[in-house]
Amino acid sequence: QVTLVESGGGLVQAGGSLRLSCAASGSFFSINPMGWYRQAPGKQRELVAVITSGDSTNYADSVKGRFTISRDNAKNTVYLQMNSLKPEDTAVYYCNCVAQLRDSDSPFIRYWGQGTQVTVSS
Repeated sequence: QVTLVESGGGLVQAGGSLRLSCAASGSFFSINPMGWYRQAPGKQRELVAVITSGDSTNYADSVKGRFTISRDNAKNTVYLQMNSLKPEDTAVYYCNCVAQLRDSDSPFIRYWGQGTQVTVSS
């Protein structure tokens, strides 16, 4: 099993910055990729950014140029640096990963964190 624990959310004014962290713990063979999703009230959960163990990244168009995803493979931790925040970035941000628990032939299992609230005031 994999447990994802997020931190770093909060309230910030428009134009400000926040940094989210997510640490994976448990017993697993590999975790790849890791990423962040968000869900605003009344909206579907959407991809924000994802990163592979080889540092390939993918971003939602709405955050390109403002958010940066990174990971520390040794610590099984993924980060999301959010700059130039806008009120429309307000949402619960969820950490996500895909893991193989025993070996390279194990099935791929998706895990979610509990979510952290990000609120951007205008």
